[in-house]
Amino acid sequence: MAALQVIPIMFYIIGLGLGDYKDITVKGLEIVKKCDDVYLEAYTSILTCGSSALEEYYGRKLIIADRDLVEQGADDILNEAMKKRYCVIDPFGATTHTDLVLRAKEKGVQVQVIHNASILTAVGCCGLQLYSFGETVSIPYWTENWNPDSFFSKACNNYRNKLHTLCLLDIKVKEPTLESLTKKKKEYMPPKFMSVAEASTQVLKIIEKHKKTGETPEINEDTLCVGLARIGAKDQQIVVGSLTKMAEYDLGPPLHSLIIPGPVLHPMEIDYLERFRI
Repeated sequence: MAALQVIPIMFYIIGLGLGDYKDITVKGLEIVKKCDDVYLEAYTSILTCGSSALEEYYGRKLIIADRDLVEQGADDILNEAMKKRYCVIDPFGATTHTDLVLRAKEKGVQVQVIHNASILTAVGCCGLQLYSFGETVSIPYWTENWNPDSFFSKACNNYRNKLHTLCLLDIKVKEPTLESLTKKKKEYMPPKFMSVAEASTQVLKIIEKHKKTGETPEINEDTLCVGLARIGAKDQQIVVGSLTKMAEYDLGPPLHSLIIPGPVLHPMEIDYLERFRI
């Protein structure tokens, strides 16, 4: 009888994929089954299926790594990772994971990353060619006193250079309320996930602000856009239309992304986008 393969003591970061619990790679699943503790990073994204579905399929109990654990308890996890086989599984890549790797290296913890699909490559499903994308931007939620719009100038710069812009939309998970920051006990706002309609509405307000100052931004109300929702899931949605139409269109549950294509499209890109036009 062949001996059971034992994985080395190491800190593993394993990509979960975009769709459901079956999207994990074979290599990733083998490691998950053999690790001492398995954390599900539930801060930078959400699952299209419940964590219980993952536990049943993986045959493992998962420890939910929320924002507090990821930001404040990471050192404790990494200290244990010098003695045990730990892994973190996550739906998407984020700077949070880069921070974990850097901290692990500082502590002398060996790290292995098992990659998987991400929205950065999956956006090709709409027909736009990946090598024609420029800088990716993030669109944050606005508040009464904070309306950042620096992402818009980056998108306009891509547009001038005939490049597409992928806009990643804001996610608020376990976000403390302003009132609770002055208290000893934290209180959290309900989770919310920016929709394509909300993002498009904010962009339209930025365009309006530019026009009031006499500017004529490259991106305007009639600029062609692509709305994406739940990419990789069975009910994924792709719609194509003007920015104005995107602000009115309901793409359903999260997660959403917005693409602002460049002004010059390849004939194949045009033909493919026509399949999804509103």
